[in-house]
Amino acid sequence: MDTLTLSRIQFAVATYFHYLFVPLTLGLSILVAIMETVGVRTGDTDYIRMAKFWGKLFLVNFAVGVVTGITLEFQFGTNWSRYSEFVGDIFGSLLAIEATVAFFLESTFIAVWFFGWKKLSPKLHATTIWLVAIASNLSAFWILAANAWMQHPVGYTIRNGRAELVNFWPVVTQRFVILEFLHTVVGAYILAGFFVLGVSAWHLVRRNEVPFFSKSFRLAALWTLVFSFAAAATGHASAEHLAVTQPAKLAAMESHWTTGRRVPMYLLLWPDASNERNAFQAWPVPSALSFLATYRFDGEVKGLKDFPPEDRPPVLPVFLSFRAMVGLGVFFLLVAGWATWVRSTPLSSPRLLRLLPWMIPLPYLANQLGWTVAEIGRQPWIVYGVMRTRDAVSSVPASQVLATLIVFVLLYGLLGAIDFYLLFKFARKGPAPEGRG
Repeated sequence: MDTLTLSRIQFAVATYFHYLFVPLTLGLSILVAIMETVGVRTGDTDYIRMAKFWGKLFLVNFAVGVVTGITLEFQFGTNWSRYSEFVGDIFGSLLAIEATVAFFLESTFIAVWFFGWKKLSPKLHATTIWLVAIASNLSAFWILAANAWMQHPVGYTIRNGRAELVNFWPVVTQRFVILEFLHTVVGAYILAGFFVLGVSAWHLVRRNEVPFFSKSFRLAALWTLVFSFAAAATGHASAEHLAVTQPAKLAAMESHWTTGRRVPMYLLLWPDASNERNAFQAWPVPSALSFLATYRFDGEVKGLKDFPPEDRPPVLPVFLSFRAMVGLGVFFLLVAGWATWVRSTPLSSPRLLRLLPWMIPLPYLANQLGWTVAEIGRQPWIVYGVMRTRDAVSSVPASQVLATLIVFVLLYGLLGAIDFYLLFKFARKGPAPEGRG
């Protein structure tokens, strides 16, 4: 394989692996803050114990996520130096703000929260975890703003062969940024919700700390249902925006080949990209794709044939990832609704309690599928419509990229094994007895 292919594989490995940790960090930070706040306001010691127990899992996940994020950013200089040279004026400023403001705030107050249980007043201590939660999500905003600019570049001009920033405001306020941020964090909150539900259900089946895990269950059930609905809303808004900003990606997501009006959505189909058609399609919903993309039943939706073959994203992986992500989203909504329905008496639903621990991996998968749609669907562009991926790679020997790829896979495998072992160990052990920990 050549340098370009190996560099893309290496970046994909690093990104997928790093994003195993980010969603749980984003969601658990807020859930732990809510738990501690309820405990401080009501005096219910179970909620303080909940903050400590779930906070320990949050800290384990956060530590490994930081390490994997550092190696990811280094690749912009090692593997994608032409890209960094071309857009460094814009992309670099966003990452610099994330590192010097959001991450600094997050890492500082997470230490204060961890060491300050007996040194700070209850209200001040609860404030520190809120600052951690805000900083974590603010950090995500700046990183997603950088990615959104790659998806829909604005506020720049090409000068001396480089993209130079001329207006920072639209870079961070354009609709693409807002939608990408909302949909991403909502997916993270769903993952954290099912994580808490799954661990709580595992203990409830075994009648371990029933009052404690019943309260965790009640909080997480409603949280997960709310954000499952939010995922559907933000996902639809994002797809509708793609009809304007990235119509080729939307067409690949639906395997839609011919531009037309009153375009149906087929519930069952299989793409045949080599012949620019679908091998088969069945169960059409009349005018559904037109309505979802334009809010009009007679709205026009562009097909893939409107774009030169070299400008089309790979259809099959984008289509399958999108369909699987949507299917999982519907499943999450149903299960979250079931959990909310019985949240006052979770022990009355043993089938649900046995199901929920097996649900934990599925939001991880859904989040990864979402990024697959976003990033592969942008191809062949690294900056949509401005710079192709093949023009962004560094001039380094393929052998060097292969060697570092092998090292990354081994290192990430070790870190992942440590993280999931510790999560499993502490989650299975349960909270410290009241008055300890």
